Amino acid sequence: MTWPVNSCFLTLAILVLWRVEEIAEACSCSPAHPQQAFCSADIVIRAKVVGRQEIEVGNNIYGYPVTQIKYDIKQLKMFKGPNQDIDAIYTASSSAVCGVTLDASGKEYLITGRLNSDGKMHVTLCHFIEPWTDLTETQEKSLTQRYEMGCECKITRCTSIPCTISSPVECLWTDWVIEKTVNGEQAKHFACIKRSDDSCAWYRGAAPPKKDFLDIEDP
Repeated sequence: MTWPVNSCFLTLAILVLWRVEEIAEACSCSPAHPQQAFCSADIVIRAKVVGRQEIEVGNNIYGYPVTQIKYDIKQLKMFKGPNQDIDAIYTASSSAVCGVTLDASGKEYLITGRLNSDGKMHVTLCHFIEPWTDLTETQEKSLTQRYEMGCECKITRCTSIPCTISSPVECLWTDWVIEKTVNGEQAKHFACIKRSDDSCAWYRGAAPPKKDFLDIEDP
């Protein structure tokens, strides 16, 4: 049976569009406050990226090789994770499927990621990964002193005014509506901490959390 040329092109176009849509959906993720990224990650480390290589991990349904990027790292500090050193992280080979591009010439990063059943650390564009030098002093100290204290709290992102919270364990994250960025003052300088009465509130700085709490609805 001979297919009309136009029909073949139409079929190919549909397949391409389906694949593009599938990839776009695969890489969809909501912005997260650094504390949310810390609390949801299996592993949080400070590391120096010292090497990069593309590796084959199998074939897709069409028989083409599927590849990943393996970054060799030197772990400098583990803030959260298993009792083992991480010497490599893995990511998809393309940003279209959430692959992460890192500077492998010895640059230091804060890296959050997941620990797969194979014992390897995997990262995507949805994880919080920042050059270490770009972190604020509060963010650095919160990795060991503050973020974990608020993992039972809920950070609710405000996307438009008005926005409210529905529970005393929520902190309202307003960077987007106030500064039009998710990397604003609250992301850089605040942590959502659980207090002695089990409510949660924003806290700025590295002083003991009993000081400098903000009103929960007015960050």
